[in-house]
Amino acid sequence: MDKYQDEHRLEEILKLGAELNNIKDLDLLLEKILTEAREMVHADAGTIYIKQGDCLLFNHTQNDTLLKKLPKGKKLPFKAFHVPVNKKSISGYVAETGQILNIADMYHISSDQPFKFDPSYDERTNYKTVSTLTVPLISNQDEIMGVLQVINALDKSGNITTFRGDDEPFILHFSNTASNVLERAKLTRAILLRMISMAELRDPKETGAHVNRVAAFAIELYEKWAHHKKIPKGEMEHFKDILRMAAMLHDVGKVAISDLILKKPARFSEEEYNIMKTHTFKGAMLFKDSQSQFDEIAFQTALTHHENWDGTGYPGYINIETGKPLNPDSKGNPQPMKGKDIPLAGRLVAIADVYDALSSNRVYKNAWTRDDVHNEIRKLNGKKFDPDLVDVFFESIDILESIQSKYPDKD
Repeated sequence: MDKYQDEHRLEEILKLGAELNNIKDLDLLLEKILTEAREMVHADAGTIYIKQGDCLLFNHTQNDTLLKKLPKGKKLPFKAFHVPVNKKSISGYVAETGQILNIADMYHISSDQPFKFDPSYDERTNYKTVSTLTVPLISNQDEIMGVLQVINALDKSGNITTFRGDDEPFILHFSNTASNVLERAKLTRAILLRMISMAELRDPKETGAHVNRVAAFAIELYEKWAHHKKIPKGEMEHFKDILRMAAMLHDVGKVAISDLILKKPARFSEEEYNIMKTHTFKGAMLFKDSQSQFDEIAFQTALTHHENWDGTGYPGYINIETGKPLNPDSKGNPQPMKGKDIPLAGRLVAIADVYDALSSNRVYKNAWTRDDVHNEIRKLNGKKFDPDLVDVFFESIDILESIQSKYPDKD
């Protein structure tokens, strides 16, 4: 590679650093990092692992060859799994040692090496992993945050080749840039989860796993909906970033609800149910003095995620400071909010929240079967849920189910 190309790649890394800094959500940032790393070294596929305790979580994966075999607009579903941080696997070795590994042929690794290649993923997907370049993601405190692996370098004709030695300094430089941004995103995620943990102390249903699933469901539904509506990519990515964080905080208003109601093991009385419903506007109050688009979307999400497409939801048009109707009907009830008057964020989180509640075990119920959940979503089409979103829900069901494995409930 000549000097001009080297300088161009360095310029691209600097520009990417600025772009990555504009992404606030951790999961969307990981997707972007993987995409850009693959493009930088012309890799067909790649994976990011995030370190959790003594393990690496298989967090994000991309594979152009497998993706081309799917119908247009479909994504690759994958099941989350953990890899021990030790020298027995390639990713574990990189996390353990902090060293880069450039392997020309995964099926011909020297027996002298402590690590081995597990071909089970290749066997399941009918994909052959040949060359890999695996690098550590290291924080400013010299702690391993995860591992970035790019797979199957491609030449100009699209044939699999090895990753060049001069790819290594660039991918390392990029991983350092990405690690710095990841630290900030992890801090943002931690702050959100601390806010959610306050609600969890009050309502055991509001767990980190639950809100992560709801948020991930919501952005998958939005992405599919946006594709159908031909929303420009830049606008779509920006809204996804904001929605992901806002959706995690959809029930934060429950911190203002009494334990006697939140933890009641029996059905609510009418009075208790009415108090419970106030969590919508009490949550919205946290974001009332808008300083950013995030505040605006978080406000809408908290306030409207229990509104129904047919106008039978709550709270309707109210003064959020008093909870009183703005223009009450003849019976003193708020005017209903319905259809497309409900903000998109609220409509998305509504279906994501119900899907997760039906699919999950709760203290008071077992998870519904897959068929029962799907039948209930269909039954609520045009009543509780936006029909367009029900359509994209069923188009996205494989991805939604893979998300459930990524954020399991704790036993």
